[in-house]
Amino acid sequence: MSEKAAVRIRALSTEKGTPNGGLRLGVKGGGCSGLSYVIDWAAEPSKHDQVIERDGARLFVDPKSAVFLAGTVVDWQQTLMQSGFVFRNPNVKSACGCGESFTI
Repeated sequence: MSEKAAVRIRALSTEKGTPNGGLRLGVKGGGCSGLSYVIDWAAEPSKHDQVIERDGARLFVDPKSAVFLAGTVVDWQQTLMQSGFVFRNPNVKSACGCGESFTI
């Protein structure tokens, strides 16, 4: 995860009052290109989650999603038009125009 993403995840943890919490990142079938990212907040990791940490920020990834997310960098982007997490996934072969679904 990038430094900007870590800052945002730590802020979410503080806002939600869950010091052991983290951003849950996953992949599900669907979208224009076949797969799409799923993000949510989790108060703690599930039993089999991979836990990725940086500067006190935590990402939780389930084992099935980890296969599709190997090498992915999670970043936080804020522009005049929008703000949110973005994913730089080296496994993506193609993506739809909106950038929310992809093919591996």
